[in-house]
Amino acid sequence: MDSGNTAWVLIAAALVLFMTPGLAFFYGGMVRSKNVLGMLMQNIFAMGIVSTLWAVIGFSIAFGGDNAIVGNLDFAFMKDVTTLDGDIPGFAFFAFQMMFAVITPALITGATADRLKFGSYALFIAIWSIVVYAVAARWVFNGNGWIFEMGALDFAGGAAIHINAGLAALAVIMVIGNRKGHGTEPMPPHNLPLTVLGTGILWFGWFGFNAGSALAADGVAAQALVNTQLGAATGMLGWLLVERIKTGHATTLGACSGAVAGLVAITPCAGFVGGVAPLIIGSIAGAACYFALFIKAKMNWDDSLDVIAVHLVGGIIGTLLLGFFADTAVNGEFDGLFFGGGAELLKDQFVAAVGVGVFSFVVTYIIALAIQNTIGLRVEEESELVGLDQSEHAESAYTS
Repeated sequence: MDSGNTAWVLIAAALVLFMTPGLAFFYGGMVRSKNVLGMLMQNIFAMGIVSTLWAVIGFSIAFGGDNAIVGNLDFAFMKDVTTLDGDIPGFAFFAFQMMFAVITPALITGATADRLKFGSYALFIAIWSIVVYAVAARWVFNGNGWIFEMGALDFAGGAAIHINAGLAALAVIMVIGNRKGHGTEPMPPHNLPLTVLGTGILWFGWFGFNAGSALAADGVAAQALVNTQLGAATGMLGWLLVERIKTGHATTLGACSGAVAGLVAITPCAGFVGGVAPLIIGSIAGAACYFALFIKAKMNWDDSLDVIAVHLVGGIIGTLLLGFFADTAVNGEFDGLFFGGGAELLKDQFVAAVGVGVFSFVVTYIIALAIQNTIGLRVEEESELVGLDQSEHAESAYTS
């Protein structure tokens, strides 16, 4: 065992877990005041239910056995996790991957804000974390997974996390429909300072998310950390530039959204690109994710907090741009199109994005539809008008 690598992965795991309350604040500030506790609760609850299910069966589905599609029960209930090979303990890898499993379904909550029954949401993410996330994680992160074997690259989860969650979010909102008053009444963020706080926590935690995916305290981790910072920085600048040109204003919400868009796009690329690539990737993501808002509006999708525009579009951009900017000088894997590697990697990246995306959308739609047609996924109209804080949790975030 390498003590330095082990220490870094353990710290990175804690950083990634910290992202989930950061996401709660990021989303919580953007909803109306009557729904802020509902949003915080949905995110924090993921830390409890998904961690438990990951220990029981999720990790085994993702990393047990050698099947290309789905795992077995080798590691169920954490059996034999200590037998995993490598220079870090098996439980260090288990813990790091568990934090990825926690935050991925939490990302979906931004699209479904203000209208999910808490009990039905709990059932949904419990099923989703096993049936969708663990399987997609196997394809992408497990050396036996078909996407990994194909040669597609995803350093920290552009496809497995962001495309996956983004298309799952689209599937759920197509089942539950739009919020009451969507498109006809204003629904502005109730507390943007809370969103800024959440952005800072996410940005901080993302260093563990990306640099920790090197699974070592080495040069690749250092490159990934620098790329993460530059992707976020230029994502913010790209979003604000087009927003200022389009509307005449550079907004605080735009700065936060742009930074997250850049972080999303650099995630699959973080350990595979260098030089000016993260600057270009972040800039493109910030601008493109801003313009994706207009597509969302055109389609009349009530993606409440822009999960589709930021995570789906950002994940696609990062996954595909890696096919252009991958550089063997950084990590010794594959060269992209701009570094003499031809179009093979770009083709693999496209297949990975489509494969994960179609799987996530179809299976998520089936899960959401089944819950909606049995116990109901969406709250009643009266409860929605009152707000989730009171109707679902009998609490209020603010007393006056």
